[in-house]
Amino acid sequence: MRIGLFIYMTFLLVACDTSGVKTTSNPIVKKTVKTKNILDEEHKVVATKKLPNGISIQWYEQGQGSTLIEGDLISIDYKVKIKDGTEVDGNHLLNKESLPFLLGFGLQTPGWEIALKEMKVGDFARVLIPSKLARGSKGVEGLIPPNADNLLYIRVLKKEKPDRIIDGTKVWILEENKDNKMKFSDKTSIVFHGMASTPSNAMYVNTFRTNKPFTYRLADHGLVPGLRKALINAKKSDRLYVLVPPSEAYGNEGYLDFVKPNESIFYNVLVMDVVK
Repeated sequence: MRIGLFIYMTFLLVACDTSGVKTTSNPIVKKTVKTKNILDEEHKVVATKKLPNGISIQWYEQGQGSTLIEGDLISIDYKVKIKDGTEVDGNHLLNKESLPFLLGFGLQTPGWEIALKEMKVGDFARVLIPSKLARGSKGVEGLIPPNADNLLYIRVLKKEKPDRIIDGTKVWILEENKDNKMKFSDKTSIVFHGMASTPSNAMYVNTFRTNKPFTYRLADHGLVPGLRKALINAKKSDRLYVLVPPSEAYGNEGYLDFVKPNESIFYNVLVMDVVK
C-alpha cells in the first residue's frame, strides 16, 4: 500500500452531526486536480533555516499567516520524494488538490511535526528530513529504501476552523451524508470505525486494522464525554475529525499506558451505521 493512500485513510476516517451545523461550502478534502502542479516547478529560495537535528527548510514563499501549533488542522498541498526523485507520497497521487493534516498527533513522521512548527499559513517550502526523522532504517518495503532522506515539498494553504465546538471539543466535518436521515441519539445506536491518537501515542486505537468497529448507545460506558457529544446526530457514512481536550477525556489521571495525564485525544471516525 502506497504511503499516500495510508495518509488519505488516516486523514479521512471521520464523521458526525447534521442539525444546527453549517455545511462546509469548501470541503476540506478537495477533489479533482485541474491546475498545473506548482510543486514540480522551479522556484527561487527566499529564506533558509537549518535545525540542529538535521532538518533543513528552504522557503519559496513565506506566508503572512499565523505560526502553526499543536492542534491546528491545516490544509496542505504536498509531495514527498526520495533522493532518486521518486515520489512516494502526496495528495496528487490521489488526485486531490489538498489533504487535511492535524499537527501534533503523530499522523506523519517526526520530521513533519518539527518542520511544520517552524512554518506559517501561506508558506511554500522544500524540507529535507533526514532518515532518522523519516522512515529510518526500516524504510517502507518496495517503496522507500532503508536510511533514505525525505524531501517534502509543501504548501500550507490555510487553517481549518472547526464546524462546531462543544464544551471545548472541536469537530470538523469532512463529509456529511444528507441522504441518510437516521441520527445517533438516545433512541438509536451507532456503529463506527475509528482511530485515536495523542501527542505521545499515535494511533493507539485503530479499528480499521482489526476490522472490529465499535457499537455504542448513548448511555453506554466506554466513550469519553467529548467523543460522545461529538457523535450526537451523526449519520451513516458521515466522516469527521474530533479533538477532545483533557477535561472532556481522561483529565489529569490519564488512561493506563495509552493516554498520559492532561493529554488531548484526536479521533478519526467513519460512521458505518446508525440503527434503532
